[in-house]
Amino acid sequence: MVAGGGIGGLAAALALARKNFRVLVLEQAHEFGEIGAGIQLAPNAWHAIDALGVGELVKKEAVFIERMLMMDGVSGEKVIDIPLDERFARRFGNPYAVTHRADIHGALLDGCRASKLIELRSSTRVTGFEIEDGVKISIEKSEPIAGGALIGADGGRSVIREAIVGDPEPPISGHMCYRAVLKADEVPKELRWAAATLWAAHNTHIVHYPLRGWKLFNLVATVIGKHSSGGHNEEASPEEVLPLFAHYCEKPTALMRTPNSFKRWMLRYREPVANWSRGPVTLLGDAAHFMLQYMAQGAAMALEDAICLATCADAMNGDFENAFREYQRLRLTRASRVQISANSLIGLIFHAADGVPRLVRNDIYRNRSPESYYDALDWIFTAPDYVRNFSGKSGRGRSARPSASRTASSRARARSQGSRARAARPLRRRPSPRKP
Repeated sequence: MVAGGGIGGLAAALALARKNFRVLVLEQAHEFGEIGAGIQLAPNAWHAIDALGVGELVKKEAVFIERMLMMDGVSGEKVIDIPLDERFARRFGNPYAVTHRADIHGALLDGCRASKLIELRSSTRVTGFEIEDGVKISIEKSEPIAGGALIGADGGRSVIREAIVGDPEPPISGHMCYRAVLKADEVPKELRWAAATLWAAHNTHIVHYPLRGWKLFNLVATVIGKHSSGGHNEEASPEEVLPLFAHYCEKPTALMRTPNSFKRWMLRYREPVANWSRGPVTLLGDAAHFMLQYMAQGAAMALEDAICLATCADAMNGDFENAFREYQRLRLTRASRVQISANSLIGLIFHAADGVPRLVRNDIYRNRSPESYYDALDWIFTAPDYVRNFSGKSGRGRSARPSASRTASSRARARSQGSRARAARPLRRRPSPRKP
């Protein structure tokens, strides 16, 4: 059973089904859907998406950008320029793209609906669990449900995590995001770049990139400070937002003046913990390693979690307690390294104070070669072996014990389309009208 029908929960269900497990996904919302806007997909995320067999669906609206940029928001200077060309694709076995979160979620949802091994239930809120001959989960206003195992993919405020880890609610970070999705023709022409662009300044940064085949642009502006609201998809006016970015140069300021309104989001996060599991119950995605957005790897880590978990469940032939122990062993250090980097290290680079710190930051990165950037990113953009080698076929060739609810007769028909050999960028790609 999987608690949570977001990207991580659906990916876990699909990965397990491709290993011949039956899966029940329980989502508390009235329907399966995804809020939010843009998302960046690094090569490791593409490996996972392809391994789950939904890569072609996600590519339909993705934009395969040409570079990642960090600009000095005060001077307008180009600080970091990472080309995402054939060299990049060959190095990491996949390109880099940006898309809408709903497009990834929709592709995973379509994959789950096409599988005879996956049952999807909405309006089903999990409130707790007991471990007895498997797992019995409590459902709000409904009878309990029993199964062989439980995966908590129920987000940053996970009920399953509360029972396993017992830590308090994720703290308010002080990092407030103001989001807007613009029509492409609303974006100033001089900023319509085929790039994931970040403008950095003291305690603030602005990110923008194209979406959905260049029909839209995603805009996210972040500021650190004391805020009167927790912020969760709340309306915010330009009068509230623009003064927070008054220290920026003209180009990003012109972009910030474009939206008629913003959505306000207060970022939350957790610190890494040493354990995600209790017997046949474990955590996945944000429930396990809730991180700030600065590495653009939250969804990628959930996708990798899903594939690793399914691989371990298959290798242990449905012995979920041992499978989850091995899954945690394989995932804990990598996911926690990304979590720590997103929560602290990257924010320091983005938000260097004006004056000497900003000048030093710029000098550190000025004139670096593409290869030096690729070397620095290798640890995160290179997908783990269990992702690169994932196969939709069960490695055991026999049915699991009854508590695993897996039968050889109901093997999923879908076949994994691994991406190890694919280095060239896909055809759906529009060249940049302008370059920075």
